[in-house]
Amino acid sequence: MKLKLLLLMSLSSQIAFGAVKPKSEDEKTLYALGQLSGRNLGGFKLTKKEAQFVLLGIEDMISKQKEKVELKVYGPKVRDWVQKRQLKVAVDTKKAGKAFLDKAAGEKGVKKTPSGLLYKIVKEGKGKNPTATDRVKVHYHGTLTDGTVFDSSVERGEPISFGLNQVIKCWTEGMQKVKKGGKIKLWCPSDIAYGDRGSPPKIDPGATLVFEVELLDIEAAKPAPHAHKKTK
Repeated sequence: MKLKLLLLMSLSSQIAFGAVKPKSEDEKTLYALGQLSGRNLGGFKLTKKEAQFVLLGIEDMISKQKEKVELKVYGPKVRDWVQKRQLKVAVDTKKAGKAFLDKAAGEKGVKKTPSGLLYKIVKEGKGKNPTATDRVKVHYHGTLTDGTVFDSSVERGEPISFGLNQVIKCWTEGMQKVKKGGKIKLWCPSDIAYGDRGSPPKIDPGATLVFEVELLDIEAAKPAPHAHKKTK
């Protein structure tokens, strides 16, 4: 058993350092399967040691080895562990987010609302501002505090329409600050974005988000198919 664990740890170490590389189409597809699994686990911020036990569990199930723990006993504990880890990640991420927001608040032209929203009018529009119940058509670009793009209608090359009462609070409040034809930058604390749950795999629990949004039009209200919908 100890030898098996050492071999698995050695294999995971080799993979981590690029010693094992996918070559055939099947190998590349299997690697992609691992990527998808890893992306879904990424929000937990696993340490190397923790990841090794996850790999060990996967290996034992695949190779039908004798279980080292009883799944019926520890399986139900997974949900509690996930919730606790999400909370820990959220606390750490919020702390980093606060420092980021404090710095952004000092930029020229940035305003702060009681909710914690920071916004800056990048381009003045004309006409009226939308209300919280209006439907709007926008182009947007969303990034994390490190600049990573997690969603962008600009990159997709297709604007999107939605009701302002159907999205995260940051957008509901922020988009009412800009006129049609204008462009606004929004800094969204997690409390008015996706909160402690985040929106895995791209948005971590407690994440602060940044959006640049161009208000193309204010439309007649009708059901929205997508956008950054508010969570329960």
